[in-house]
Amino acid sequence: MSELLKRQPFGRRDEDLFLKEMNNLTHHHLRGCPEYDRIWSGWNGAVGIDDLPYLHVGLFKELDLKTERSDSSHERVLHSSSTSGISSKIHLDTRSSSLQAESSNKILSDYLGSEKLPLLILDSVKSLRQRGSVSAKVAAAMSLKEFASDMIFLLETEDPSSMKLDTLEQSLQKYDSFYVYGFSWILWLAWGKADFPDHIKELIEGKTIKFIHSGGWKKLEEDSVDQETFQKHLLEGVSKESLVLDYYGLVEQIGIVYPLCDHGWRHVPNWADIIIRDIHTLESLIEEAGQIQLMNAITWGAPYHSVLTEDVGIISPAPCQCGRSGDKFRLLGRIPKAELRGCANV
Repeated sequence: MSELLKRQPFGRRDEDLFLKEMNNLTHHHLRGCPEYDRIWSGWNGAVGIDDLPYLHVGLFKELDLKTERSDSSHERVLHSSSTSGISSKIHLDTRSSSLQAESSNKILSDYLGSEKLPLLILDSVKSLRQRGSVSAKVAAAMSLKEFASDMIFLLETEDPSSMKLDTLEQSLQKYDSFYVYGFSWILWLAWGKADFPDHIKELIEGKTIKFIHSGGWKKLEEDSVDQETFQKHLLEGVSKESLVLDYYGLVEQIGIVYPLCDHGWRHVPNWADIIIRDIHTLESLIEEAGQIQLMNAITWGAPYHSVLTEDVGIISPAPCQCGRSGDKFRLLGRIPKAELRGCANV
């Protein structure tokens, strides 16, 4: 287990310990994954974070990358959604799955608190019924199960217009406070933009709702829906204790999520790191926009512990007014001509 994961997510990080854990993890993948060893043949160790090897996220669409070890087995495959029809394929092992669940719980607890509430999921329960594999949408929803006192699927199908109004009505009659999770564009279409019947609107009035969403902003931008409009519609009529939490992540970095703080920054937990690289030279940058590389020290089943994304961002080491320590970054968009990922950010 990562020693860093035993600590609070946003305290001051031990950089030497993170580098040591990442070096050990990289050697582990070199020994256990022949494809990774061929890509980084002869690598002997990094003397700095910038020197750690990485894989471009696109390789997980083309190669079946899996690291074998005697004390852990691979149980499921996580698939991203994709406009090209070719999805990333991430092998999930038992050891990493436990660490990843602990990671997401610690990060989200820092923003949501530890209160268990009913979780209303804007997806169909049918999405769970896939043996041996799991979609990005389901994985994102299941990352919230430790916060849920009950789990209720609100859609009949994957179509946002298939809201089960009777199920929603029963939930609103039963609960005064609850979570609602959905991909950003699904949450907008199924709830924010939805024209609910008057009796449903009356039941929503005054409720405390914590909306949680991830990914899919490209579709909203095409409809000229910005953050302000998005939040205004969701929070209309609900209690002042309600909130909207937007988080960023990748299927290729499962277990690491980056919620948006009240001051517009995404914070890096102690067991992860981020580098911004020049799009053309791949040199690392500080306080300049560039291509995002994401790393974490909790991934043992496949070499997705260090990936170069197709996203653009900018980091700042300056302290944040929200009080969280460590690096923080803003997500600025996609690299020009990069594939538009349907889940974009899990």
